[in-house]
Amino acid sequence: MESSNGYGSDSDTDGSDSEMNDYEDKCYEELLNGTQQVRTSDGTFTCPYCQNKKRKRDYIYNELLQHASGVGKSTSKKRKAKEKANHLALAKYLEKDVASSKPSKPGVESDPLSSCSGDEKLVWPWTGIVVNIPTTRTDDGRYVGASGSKFRDELISRGFNPTRVHPLWNYRGHSGCAVVEFNKDWPGLHNAISFEKDYEANRHGRKEWFSNDEEKLGVYCWLARSDDYNTKNIVGEHLRKIGDLKSISEIMEEEARKQDQLVSNLTNIIEIKHRHLKDIELKCNETSDTLKKVMGEKERLLQAYNEEIRKIQTSAREHFQKISNDHEKLKSQLESQKKELEKRGIELEKREAKNENDRKLLSEEIEKNAIENNSLQMASLEQQKADEDVLKLAEDQQRQKEELHNKIIQLENQLDAKQALELEIEQLRGKLNVMKHMGGDGDVDVLSKIDTIMKDLREKEGELEDLETLNQNLIVQERKSNDELQEARKELINGLKDMSSNDRIGIKRMGELNGEPFLEALKKRYHEQEAEDRASDICSLWVEYLKDPDWHPFRVKLVKGEHQRVLDEGDERLRNLKKEMGDEVYKAVVTALVEINEYNPSGRYITSELWNYKDKRKATLEEGVSFLLEKWKKRHQEH
Repeated sequence: MESSNGYGSDSDTDGSDSEMNDYEDKCYEELLNGTQQVRTSDGTFTCPYCQNKKRKRDYIYNELLQHASGVGKSTSKKRKAKEKANHLALAKYLEKDVASSKPSKPGVESDPLSSCSGDEKLVWPWTGIVVNIPTTRTDDGRYVGASGSKFRDELISRGFNPTRVHPLWNYRGHSGCAVVEFNKDWPGLHNAISFEKDYEANRHGRKEWFSNDEEKLGVYCWLARSDDYNTKNIVGEHLRKIGDLKSISEIMEEEARKQDQLVSNLTNIIEIKHRHLKDIELKCNETSDTLKKVMGEKERLLQAYNEEIRKIQTSAREHFQKISNDHEKLKSQLESQKKELEKRGIELEKREAKNENDRKLLSEEIEKNAIENNSLQMASLEQQKADEDVLKLAEDQQRQKEELHNKIIQLENQLDAKQALELEIEQLRGKLNVMKHMGGDGDVDVLSKIDTIMKDLREKEGELEDLETLNQNLIVQERKSNDELQEARKELINGLKDMSSNDRIGIKRMGELNGEPFLEALKKRYHEQEAEDRASDICSLWVEYLKDPDWHPFRVKLVKGEHQRVLDEGDERLRNLKKEMGDEVYKAVVTALVEINEYNPSGRYITSELWNYKDKRKATLEEGVSFLLEKWKKRHQEH
């Protein structure tokens, strides 16, 4: 099915003359009844059959006629039959119907180009002339006038589309004349002629300017022709500088000649490309034949290779079978020789049995003596070491025993005192109950004893209450003292933060990573500056690893009957660090990791601790206070 714009499908091919005529007649009817629009609203023309191109082009009448004729009469095989027929119909429509149509507006032609004869000489590039521009005389006698850009904008707003308005100046200043430059193409000529016709319609054209029958008011404009070009004034001089005289027919002939030359060049290029394509096809055919021969040769060589491999495999199997048979024969011979040798060996063993026994006894005696000597020496060393261990163990056990015994005695004393007091209370209560039963007859002595027992009971209960109150007070006092000690320790840590870590007592940041091992390790590989930069980057990376709560390279291990959390030395990250950076860097990271796990395993941030750098341990509060007093006394003595 054909599309409405006259184009067929891409599969159309060149048809017969009758089909071409049918296409042309049908398209011509569409143009006549207005189905396809040719004339645009601004007075230019368009090709309705080339609107699917990337850039829609506007034509003047002559350009569109030349385009339609060129495509319709093209001999190129790339042009489809329907495309040629559409453009032939368009050319027919332009020649018969558009050229003979009359303008709808009285006094103005529909196509301004029709007013120019083909042989009339015009200034090219198309140029308009403006005269009688108002000027003003300045104090120094020179004349000035309006700028050309202002007049150009006015012409653009009226639809003439000039590219430039160039005022003409002489030694007196502004001459009152200017030239209007238009585009060099056919739309530019169309605009220039429209510009001239508009001023002619307003009686401000060339004819009115050169007439002497009326006063000249306002500007006068017209299209520059040969008369203007040849005048010996400022306008003619300028026209001769910027352009030439050409007729429309000469320009059309020149364009036709250029187009013919372009078509000829393109035809030659296509012919060259066609010959080149044939050469390539010939080479491809030759290459294909050569490839077939090569593939045939390859197939033959492959068959010969397979046959040779088969023969080699057959020969190898036969050779292997022969070797296997020879191996069996040699094995049988070796078995016979082995039995013979074993028989001779038994005889030799019998003959040498006595000598062997004698040598054995002698050797055993020598070894026995040597073992006894070594055993005595080792036993002496072991005994000495065991004695030292036993002595040390005995001392440790004695010390632990004494400490434990003292604690037990202290606890037993406290318990005995409490139990004795409770027992006395219970005894008094028992006596009291007995006395109450005995005092039922009103014995005065019994009642007196009951009163005494009651008093003692109340005293003992009071002592028990006092003892419990004292115990509670001691517990509260201990907690309060412990809190005060912790606060004092914090204050001491804050006071020692700014002091040097070279002192005996100072503050250590537990979990802080030491960067010196990183720098020393990298100095062995890089120069100093690069080593410092790389050490800083790697150290910062491991600081982030230490802060990561998801990385916890520890495992629980049973040590001496107790479950303890120990470092997982098989952790991949630590193993890679040790392999890449060495033992010192590994030790620095492990130290920081152990410290942060001990002091702040949940928060994973650095904690300050009072530290004894001399003994490499946590310092006591007493050591910290003593250190501060020493510092204070020393500074007091210096002042």
